[in-house]
Amino acid sequence: MLKNKGHSSKKDNLAVNAVALQDHILRDLQLRNLSVADHSKTQVQKKENKSLKRDTKAIIDTGLKKTMQCPKLEDSEKEYVLDPKPPPLTLAQKLGLIGPPPPQLSSDEWEKVKQRSLLQGDSVQPCPICKEEFELRPQVLLSCSHVFHRACLQAFEKFTNKKTCPLCRKNQYQTRVIHDGARLFRIKCVTRIQAYWRGYVVRKWYRNLRETVPPTDAKLRKKFFEKKTQDWKPA
Repeated sequence: MLKNKGHSSKKDNLAVNAVALQDHILRDLQLRNLSVADHSKTQVQKKENKSLKRDTKAIIDTGLKKTMQCPKLEDSEKEYVLDPKPPPLTLAQKLGLIGPPPPQLSSDEWEKVKQRSLLQGDSVQPCPICKEEFELRPQVLLSCSHVFHRACLQAFEKFTNKKTCPLCRKNQYQTRVIHDGARLFRIKCVTRIQAYWRGYVVRKWYRNLRETVPPTDAKLRKKFFEKKTQDWKPA
């Protein structure tokens, strides 16, 4: 009897461990509607959606324009973490079958990751997903120091249904919104505008110089004075 009880307890432990590992894999890959723990969440979401439909009311437009507050430049340039709260521990992590997830990066650690990304020149190069310049569009930095468009990364996660870096395949990365690409794009635009303006000023000065100062070459000097005599009209 004792042997049978010990054998059954081992089987139960194996079954629990197998279910815990399977649930951890599904959570790690972020597959939808497959995790055992997500079933209750989907039911709660359906109930919330029904209650929202019942509580919806019609909004009457009075025609009065509301004053829109423009966001400050400091707020638009502020960097922040998209996932400030760590994910909850899975059953496998609670049982000690798999190690816990890495802790959230501190501000100093994020600064080191950003410096590594700047040394690699990721913000200067195009987005690895869409192959377009970052320009003024929202940009995200991953904890693996890779940089993408925020919309491109969201589309990649939605398409693959996973949270893995498109370049190094790191799982469960942390994301931070940065503005290095927008800052570099503004500097690039300013330098272009300054170059065009300098070129216009120099061309205007050179045109005025050719019209007022005679050239040193004999043939060009002759043409210069012939044109001056043709343009000159007696009063």
